[in-house]
Amino acid sequence: MILVNFLPLIIFSMTVYKRLENYFIEERKAELLRQANVTAGHIAIGKYMLDDTKKELFAYEIEQISKELESRIIVVDAQGFEIYDSSVKEQKEEGKKSHVYKEMLIALEGKDLAVKQADNTVDAFASIVDQDQILGVVRISAPIDNLVSETLDTLKNQLYIFTVLISAIIGIISFFASEIITNPLKGMVKVVQKITEGHLDQKVDISGHDELAELGIAFNNMSSKLLQIDQSRQEFVSNVSHELKTPLSSIKVLSESLMLQEDVPVEMYKEFLKDIDSEIDRLTAIINDLLLLVKMDQKEVPMTINSFNLNQLVQDILKRLYPLANKKDIELIYESFREVLIEADEMKVTLAISNLVENGIKYTPEGGRVKVIVDADHQNAFIKVIDTGIGIPEEDYEKIFQRFYRVDKTRDRETGGTGLGLSITHRTVLLHHGSIKVNSKEGEGSEFIVRLPLKQNS
Repeated sequence: MILVNFLPLIIFSMTVYKRLENYFIEERKAELLRQANVTAGHIAIGKYMLDDTKKELFAYEIEQISKELESRIIVVDAQGFEIYDSSVKEQKEEGKKSHVYKEMLIALEGKDLAVKQADNTVDAFASIVDQDQILGVVRISAPIDNLVSETLDTLKNQLYIFTVLISAIIGIISFFASEIITNPLKGMVKVVQKITEGHLDQKVDISGHDELAELGIAFNNMSSKLLQIDQSRQEFVSNVSHELKTPLSSIKVLSESLMLQEDVPVEMYKEFLKDIDSEIDRLTAIINDLLLLVKMDQKEVPMTINSFNLNQLVQDILKRLYPLANKKDIELIYESFREVLIEADEMKVTLAISNLVENGIKYTPEGGRVKVIVDADHQNAFIKVIDTGIGIPEEDYEKIFQRFYRVDKTRDRETGGTGLGLSITHRTVLLHHGSIKVNSKEGEGSEFIVRLPLKQNS
């Protein structure tokens, strides 16, 4: 009797594991395909394949992206000949390898795709398009994420443990209550099937306090997490699409306006081209920030920790931003209570503080004030950025660190922000095991308080 009950549960566990494994693999394929598209867009905007003078810069940037993603990146031209392979130390100009195979041919036709290979790696192919012309293809090859593998292994062990426990229970009481045991399992199988079909909002009905109820709770928690991840991914993709589409639409409108008019004055040409250049700069800023966030989202982010004077760093940042403040007649004030020596990644900390001060300047009306205070105790350094700007509603305190979130979209458009600065700052602070808080009142200004440990534990 135990054996009869045990075999279906083993099959059930294997089905759950296999389907969840396929789900995670599909997520990995989607992630790498997104990274391949971002890289392809970066290559197209940089004109690297159209300008031979940028070969060294092209090679350097692809190498950096490859290191950041811990992956192999191959770039081929429209004929399928290899231009760059990050796995080859010395790139040869002659005798380039031809990449003519099914997936590459599909990508050269403008259809992006991602496939899982037999060696447990994922290949993502994205077309490099410039003005509706396919210049080539970016191929990113990377192994299945370690976190996914660990999660699946843990899930497999838990499923097997639960299977053994449930089988023992069923073997003892199945003669008396077979329907009570089998019905929840049937319901769980149906839920698993619906989840694998994409209905991630499904839940298992839980009753009682036995092992099945515990499995149901764990399963529902996992389902909620998957739904949260999927919603976050969809929102992020939607925001990225919107942010990239807006400047592209502006460029299209401006260029069509010039093409459809005859005898356009030179002054109008200059004005329109200046607007187009401004939109291109905005696109570049968004893509650069996205690449930086991709780098910071990795499981292990490279950190260059060294000791430096935080007071001097803040003063250098203010000195660099004085011209921006002067344009709006904004007073920049620096205040320090003591000299602060800190161990951190100097470049990342500079970027985080610069974002806060620059935001303060952007959202403070003319004639206002932005004040930066540096202090420390025996364990932590504290940086306060206080402005007399437009302020932030209390209900938006937690949301402002989300990617692309804006309290006032119209005002942020005017200032040229990408909606990613505070996300980068927040991620940087967390990487240093610190914290960031905000106090604000609409119409009166905002105060951001950053806490960073004086020493980073290795």
